[in-house]
Amino acid sequence: MVIGTEQLAAYALDGAVVVRGLFTQEQVAQVAAGIDANLASPGPLALVASGADDPGQFIEDFCNWQRIPQYEDFIRYSPAAAIAKQLMRTRQVRLHHDHMLVKEAGTQQRTPWHQDQPYYNIAGMQNVSMWMPVDPVPLESSPEFLAGSHLGPWLMPRTFQDNQANWFPAGSLSDLPDIESDRGSYRILGWELDPGDAVFFHMLTLHAAAGSATRRRAFSVRFIGDDARHAARPWRTSPEFVGLVEQLPDGAPFDHPLFPLLIG
Repeated sequence: MVIGTEQLAAYALDGAVVVRGLFTQEQVAQVAAGIDANLASPGPLALVASGADDPGQFIEDFCNWQRIPQYEDFIRYSPAAAIAKQLMRTRQVRLHHDHMLVKEAGTQQRTPWHQDQPYYNIAGMQNVSMWMPVDPVPLESSPEFLAGSHLGPWLMPRTFQDNQANWFPAGSLSDLPDIESDRGSYRILGWELDPGDAVFFHMLTLHAAAGSATRRRAFSVRFIGDDARHAARPWRTSPEFVGLVEQLPDGAPFDHPLFPLLIG
């Protein structure tokens, strides 16, 4: 699977790009079945990211590829890793983790503006996330991306519901700009998405999403490339890999069964 030079250039410039019709109906159905199995049997990292007063519900779960065969088969054999290889400009592609995101119909909880990488145990610039819906996603419910923000700097990660800085020490990173109060000053990207489409974005690209009037099931896969190294953190990362630091020293490549080699 090869994407065009225009898409490669757009990703390098903006830190996010849409790829239309990437997955077959069978692959979309496979992921949908995996999400439904995941919802029926949540993993230990599952959480509800919306409040009890929300008329809908925002459900997330992480790191389930080893127990949900539909996820593993899709990750290993769909074109996603091949696209990630081209976008990262890397020789090798590893899985870092999978992430299920479901906003049930009527969910009001926003996903606030944030970068992903500060929450992770990843150092390096060769990384990319793939986000695919298995339900149609109108523009108003689709993820939005701040073009060019993947070029830095790192910004303070905060909890989504109560805005607490539980990761990096106070003052060590700058706070995010108030994008919503001045949207016209930024180049914000977003796309209406159909099942089969996917968005690829760098782990430092600022992104956000509104609630959803309709059911919005999505699956994300986080890929890492040649320069990715384990960044051991003295706090709980999201997702958390308990005991990993005893097996994979700080600064080591992700050569570990939890992070299987997909290409290379």
